[in-house]
Amino acid sequence: MIRFAHIEYLHLLWGIPILFFFFLYVFKRKKKDVNVFGNPELVAKLAPNASRRRFVLKAMLILAGLFFIIIALANPQVGTKLEEVKREGIDVVAALDVSLSMMAEDIAPNRLMKARHQIAHLISLLEGDRIGLIAFAGAGFVQSPLTLDYGAALMFLDAMDVQTVPRKGTAIAEAIGAAAKSFIQREKKHKVLVLFTDGEDHGEDVLKAAERAGEEGIVIYTLGVGSPQGVPIPLFGKAGNRVGFKKDKNGEVVLTRLNEWGLQQIALQTGGKYFRASPGEGEIEEIYREIGGMGKKELGAKQYTQFEDRFQIFLVIGLALLVTEFFISEGRRTKINKPSAII
Repeated sequence: MIRFAHIEYLHLLWGIPILFFFFLYVFKRKKKDVNVFGNPELVAKLAPNASRRRFVLKAMLILAGLFFIIIALANPQVGTKLEEVKREGIDVVAALDVSLSMMAEDIAPNRLMKARHQIAHLISLLEGDRIGLIAFAGAGFVQSPLTLDYGAALMFLDAMDVQTVPRKGTAIAEAIGAAAKSFIQREKKHKVLVLFTDGEDHGEDVLKAAERAGEEGIVIYTLGVGSPQGVPIPLFGKAGNRVGFKKDKNGEVVLTRLNEWGLQQIALQTGGKYFRASPGEGEIEEIYREIGGMGKKELGAKQYTQFEDRFQIFLVIGLALLVTEFFISEGRRTKINKPSAII
């Protein structure tokens, strides 16, 4: 397998055809000047050392030399070695509440955006741990299975919004159940679920779901996003402009509150802890420290191809061509006739 470590340098290759046409222009211009100066055959006799072939040869050597030097700058690499790398860590699933109440703006810019930023912060701290994503509202949905590819997890996270789960409401028990299925069932440790939610649960048997999760070795950390004071839930039109606030059947504005007590009870069922979202996000570092103290497991071995640099070959060829061009003169060599001996 071949790849380029600095592929951006390959754009310099566009200069090769430009330089080619420049040499072509110079060659034709010289030919035109000769015709203007006088009869070409007569000029050839007056300047017997001039050689068009040598000019063309020197131009081709310059072009070829620059080509190989540009390839060397891009640093072509060949994968010839395989190295087995073992990773140790734990499985972490982040469950994000994408219900409509998460659009409340009691925490800037809103609860959902704050929770997404906190999950991204958590992912940035992970080292060798697998991360999975759950989106939940009235149902739980696996947005990203457990993976070591943090970049892919962040891409899935960016796509999570209030449209991710069609069923409205907030069913934390569904999120816990979906997360439990994401883990390896036979293991009874090294499993962490972090719930990012305002805690307004519209489902039933949340504590029972948490208890079952604890029996399976899942430790749940809950992170409350929002404020205990009631705030309205904004509604937005297709253009993204606010069109009002959510109302109940009686036309009254619905208020949403952070349910800290309920989130504390969920965490206690599994030996986890409850945290409240803060502007500085120090609670994310605290959760990460808690996770780091749980002990780690081998998450399997993965083979990585170690690429070897091959720029030296192209650099040597390129320099050799340019040096060769430097020592070639544009004029052809002529034989010097020795004077005849005088008798």
